[in-house]
Formats: sequence, C-alpha cells, structure tokens
Amino acid sequence: MTMTERTPKHIAFIPDGNRRWAKSQGLPSLEGHRSGYDRFKDAARWCLDRGVKEITFWGFSTENWKRSEEEVSYLMNLLLNALTKDLKAFAGEEFQLHVIGRREGLSEALLKAIDTAEASTAQNTKGRINLCINYGGGPDILQMAQQAAKTSEEVTEEWVSNHLWTAGMSKPDIIVRTSGEQRLSGFLPWLGGYSELYFPACAWPAFSKDELTEILDWYEGGERRFGGDTKKA
Repeated sequence: MTMTERTPKHIAFIPDGNRRWAKSQGLPSLEGHRSGYDRFKDAARWCLDRGVKEITFWGFSTENWKRSEEEVSYLMNLLLNALTKDLKAFAGEEFQLHVIGRREGLSEALLKAIDTAEASTAQNTKGRINLCINYGGGPDILQMAQQAAKTSEEVTEEWVSNHLWTAGMSKPDIIVRTSGEQRLSGFLPWLGGYSELYFPACAWPAFSKDELTEILDWYEGGERRFGGDTKKA
C-alpha cells in the first residue's frame, strides 16, 4: 500500500466487539481480548505501511472499570505488554508513543511503563501513535473545566485544547468503530467534530487489511468541507 495526496493523516479506532466475537467463536471472553490485542498490533502496522502519520486506539475507557475484576486485570496486563515487551511490534522504531487519559487508578507498574515508553520514543519523527488508557471524553472535558474555573488566563479554544488529556493530538480525519455499533460513546468530542465516521460490521478481532483498504479508498474518494464550500484534503 502506498500513500497518496488524499491519504488520511490521522485515523482513530474504537476497537469494539472483542467479547461478542469470542462468544460467536465459542471462546471465553478473555480470548476475544487476546485476539483483539493481536489485531491492534496488525492494524497499527497496516496504517503505517499505508502512510498514515498518526493513529489512535481506545484501549480502555473510564467506564471499563465496571467490568469484572478478572477482565479488568487481563486488559491491564495486555496494555502493560503493549508498552513494554511489544512496544516495537506496533510503534516500530521511528514513531512516538503517547498515552492519553487519567493517570489516577492505574497501577505503579503501568504508570512506569507509560513514562518509559513515551520517553524512549520521544525523539522519533516519522509519526505518532496514541493509546487511550483510562480515557473518556466526558471526564476529560470535566477536568479541563475544573482547571478553567481556577485559572486567571483567558480561556480560548487554544487554551482548552492545551488543557485536555488529548493535548498535542491532531484532529482525526476518520474515526472507525468496529462491530456495527454506530455511536462514539464519548470518544474525542473536542477533536472529532469534523471527523469522517466509518462503522464496519465486523468485530475488532475480525478486522482485516482488506477492511482497512476499503476504508482508506472510501475516504480518498470523498470530500471534506468543514462547514464551508471548499473541499479540503
């Protein structure tokens, strides 16, 4: 796959459907998360090969804490693996890794892995991978509003952007949610207002390179007007 003038610069994924996929295969739900983790690494590589410069994955939401202790522990271990032994498998050696979300509630081991992964990739210049951990759009806006209530600075759009957990991220060109669910569930409300939305029916573990190619081809053939009359790439 090669980059074209219309290749999106930033794709954000809501990788939904792990548990439903496992059930359809007659497997325990944790096996769905394991398969989804493998697909996460594949999808990052496919996007980078196509020339996408920024990729965002929603790995764990602020609402996922409501799941069973066993499932939460398993998900946290997968995220720890992503940030340690498997870091190069999806970030490569030329891409910055940024973790987006609330730090409170995360284990010391995971916090240390986050800091180490971000520091070790900080000088890379080829692109950026964002991993949203303990992230929710509502809590992010709330913590920004709490900061705004205390500041003596002028609260402008730039100020808001710089005080969200997503500070430094670009606006996604496409937000993809797998499993056929056509909602964003509070994902990137500040940045995603003009993102194209794509809802493939497949569950995340079944997401394929062909599916990504179809999404990119669809995007490259469309127009983005951002509320105006002029097409923008």
